[in-house]
This record gives sequence, structure tokens and C-alpha cells, in this order.
Amino acid sequence: MFRVTQFMKEIDSPTPLGPRRAPPGPVVIWNLIRRCNLKCKHCYSISSDVDFPGELSTSEVFAVMDDLKAFGVPVLILSGGEPLLRPDIFEISRRAKDMGFYVGLSSNGALIDKQNISKIAGIGYDYVGVSLDGIGATHDAFRGKEGAFDAALNGVRLCRDEGIKVGLRFTMTMDNHVQLEELLDLADAEDVNKFYLSHLVYAGRGNKNRGDDARRDTTRATMDMIFERCLDYVRRGVEKEFVTGNNDADGVYLLYWLQRRFPERVEHIDAKLAQWGGNSSGVNVANIDNLGNVHPDTMWWHYSLGSVKERAFSDIWTDISDPIMAGLKRRPRKISGRCGACRHFDICGGNTRVRALQLTGDPWAEDPACYLSDEEIGVTGDGGRLEVTPFRGRVHDPAHIVA
Repeated sequence: MFRVTQFMKEIDSPTPLGPRRAPPGPVVIWNLIRRCNLKCKHCYSISSDVDFPGELSTSEVFAVMDDLKAFGVPVLILSGGEPLLRPDIFEISRRAKDMGFYVGLSSNGALIDKQNISKIAGIGYDYVGVSLDGIGATHDAFRGKEGAFDAALNGVRLCRDEGIKVGLRFTMTMDNHVQLEELLDLADAEDVNKFYLSHLVYAGRGNKNRGDDARRDTTRATMDMIFERCLDYVRRGVEKEFVTGNNDADGVYLLYWLQRRFPERVEHIDAKLAQWGGNSSGVNVANIDNLGNVHPDTMWWHYSLGSVKERAFSDIWTDISDPIMAGLKRRPRKISGRCGACRHFDICGGNTRVRALQLTGDPWAEDPACYLSDEEIGVTGDGGRLEVTPFRGRVHDPAHIVA
């Protein structure tokens, strides 16, 4: 996750680098239920409006929560499917809050209504995220249900009016990117103070629809617009949080945007970006699915590290006998191709491994969705290194490169 607003604030008000602090445990995104009232084009869990057998019981969920707390997990994001379809969602949520977790609810918004908004508000969720994939009919087409947009927007408004921190999430493809600015305008009009832009990951139905992935020039133009808009909010003192996810090349691209706009800040923010370090799947981000299987993140549903029905999450997460976990936790990771030779590897960490796996069969191959040019990352067309003088003050140790 790339916190754009945090880096934009560094342009006008730079802060000391300080020591790098690792979180006590990973953020856990927990798909408590697979059932969903919608059928989204890019659904990584391939959910539908049916019951899925074998899901964790309430008591099993509580036992896992006890282990997560003891392990130092600071954040639980309760997701689905649609988590509001789970009958015990409020019981689980209330216990999570009582245990001291930061608790987020990840919803499609369509089931947030006047009948349950008081219960949602009473939980005290730290954040409710609602996905919108465009305006009106565009969103309905992505979600596979007429009226989904109006229902989701109503849910956003109810949360806002109850004083709940609510944000919009948007997964960008070639089918909907033209409506991004309209969605940002909608967020302004509705006084929504967080916006999450997700790049498409080839997982679940997202893998089947990967031909719709936004082209590289479109992605670059989108990021230019996000950076400019975010900086404008920061300078006007408007509390608006921008976050992007699933393409850690965003951090590197920020350096090139800065080189054009604020070259005097490149060195400072370069150091901040390297401290961030990019992709953290299998390290600072974890996923538990509806059946209790543990994954390196939500896009790895095809690959289970083990089940919390059989072993404690804490044991599964620290077990590097699994080759995927060993590779993800290795610092630096061993990556081949353009990613391996990239002079900015210390910023993005090799980007999204599951995307490489889906297209090549090799989780340690280059990420095919990097939208930076060979010249920008300092490589030749065949994956070698260019003899260039980078604008960065340093070049990373190439010890991670796979021959």
C-alpha cells in the first residue's frame, strides 16, 4: 500500500528520516465469508450469492483472534464476499474492538441501510471502505447488478452522516479509468475523506479479465493526476487521504514526477521511499480466507500456507519452510528480469509477485505490470543493466539479481 498523501506532505514540510520501524505483526485482511450479493468482474475470491460450506464458526474466529492479538497483529480488515451477510459480523467486530485491534470493514456498500446503520455506527469501526467502479451504470455493469451504485452511495452517505470514517475504493481498468476524475469529484461532493486506487491484479475473476488492465500510458497519466490532486488538497489544508495499492511501481514513478515538478525534493523523498520498501506481501500483509486458509495476501487465494483450523496463524506466518514464504520474507528478494536489474528495486521490492506468477508461472519473474520504461529503471531490453548515471544519489546493491 502506497500512502500518497504522506509523501505529498513531505514536499512542503519535510521530516527527518528517522529509524525504520517494523510493525509488531502483519495487517490481517480476513475474508470471513465468501457469499456476496454482487458478482464483480475483478473479484479475487470468485464469490457469488450462495453459501460456501466449511467456513469458520464464531468460536473458531474468536480463537484465531486470540492468537492474532498475542502475535502482535495491530489491524484487522473484515472482508468477504460481503461481510455484512455474515450473521455474527457485529459480534465478531465488537469483540475485535474490545481486544484493541484497529478494525476496518470492507464492504460493497449495497447492504448498508437504515436498518443496520445504527449497529454499524455502534461498533466504532475505525474505517469503512466501500468499492465503487464508476458512476451509475458503469458501476452496475462491473458489479453485475442494476441499482448497485445507488445502493452503495446510499451506504456511503449513511456512514458519513453517522460520523464513521468512510472511504471509496476504485479498481482501475481500461473499461472504467475515464470515470476516475468523476469519482474523485463525487468524493468531494459527498465529503468522503479517503480514496483508495487499486491497480488490477490478475487473481480470481481479475485474472480472467486481465486483458482490461489499464495500459501503461493510461496508468502514468492517472498517477500524474492523483499526485497533482493530492498535493492541491495538502496545500489547501483539506483532509483527504489518497492511497494506491497493488502496483508498487507507483513509488518509483513518484520520483520521476518529482524530478519534473520539485527536483529539490527528489533526494529527500527517495530516502523516504527506500525506507518504505514497497511490496510487503507475506511480511507486513496477511490474508485469512473464509475457510481459515492463510495466504501471503488477498490475491494469493490459489496458494495456501496452511489452515488456522490445524495450526496457529502465528506458527504458519513464521514458517519459512514454505518456498513462497521463504522467498517473500527474504531481504532483498531474489527477482529476475527487469525487476531484478532495476536500479529502484529498494523502493518497490519487486512489485506484485502473484501477477508475475499468473503470467509466467514463476513467482520470482518480473512483474508484467510495471509501467516504467527500461531507461527509467536502468535496464536494457534483454534485462541487463544500462550504463547510466541515475539522478538518485545512490544505486541499490544488486545482490538480489537472479542470474
